[in-house]
Amino acid sequence: MSELDRRKSDERRVTKRYAVSIDVEWENHYGRRVGTLSDVSKEGCFILSEVDVTEGELVKVFIPLADGMKIEFLGQVANFVYEIGFALHFLSLSDAQKEFLTNFVEMHGQEPTAKNPST
Repeated sequence: MSELDRRKSDERRVTKRYAVSIDVEWENHYGRRVGTLSDVSKEGCFILSEVDVTEGELVKVFIPLADGMKIEFLGQVANFVYEIGFALHFLSLSDAQKEFLTNFVEMHGQEPTAKNPST
C-alpha cells in the first residue's frame, strides 16, 4: 500500500488565505505543544509542527496578542502532512473571533500563499 501524499491533493479551499509566521501553542488530548502558524484564513489555518495528529481530531490553537494574552480557537484537523504540520478548520467562531481573524489577516497577512495543505 502506498502512502498518500497530501501535498499533491486538489485545491479544496474556498476562502483566501494569507502567509504568516507566528509562533503559537496548540493543544490536543496529549497536551499542549508549540508550532508555527504558517497561513491563515477566516475559516482555518495551517500549523507547522512535527507532532502527529489525526484527521478529524479536535485541536485548540492559541494565537498570541500584542499584550501577552492569547486568543483561543477550536478547530478540527482537516488534513495533515507527516512531520510537517496540519490544516485546521475553525469551529463555532464567535463574532469576536471572526472580527479578530479579519483584523489579524489585515495586520499580519501577506499575499495569498501558494498551494499548501491548508484550510
